Amino acid sequence: MTDPGAGPSFRRSSDGVSFWIHVSPRAARERVGGLHGDALRVAVKEAPVEGAANAGCVRAIARALGVGRDAVTIDPASKGRRKLVRVRVPEEWAAAVLQAFLERANERR
Repeated sequence: MTDPGAGPSFRRSSDGVSFWIHVSPRAARERVGGLHGDALRVAVKEAPVEGAANAGCVRAIARALGVGRDAVTIDPASKGRRKLVRVRVPEEWAAAVLQAFLERANERR
């Protein structure tokens, strides 16, 4: 399901979806959209200190996809700007979440 040249990559499972993000901390405004390779670009105002930027990413992604913050998790092993995100949603919602993901990713193509 992943073609590095084709844009964003995601994985669907029975309890949600996972995908890569590329974080831009200390941005002027919060924004989800655009691509960085196969990752969705996420800009947050917070600095990358003591998990503040990660919390900003969770908030921004939850807001962009219309899910609760508790449904969005960042893999704790993800370090640096590239992070693996998992969004827990019922299987019947997964297609809608993926569509929203693709719309956000294509905003700056």
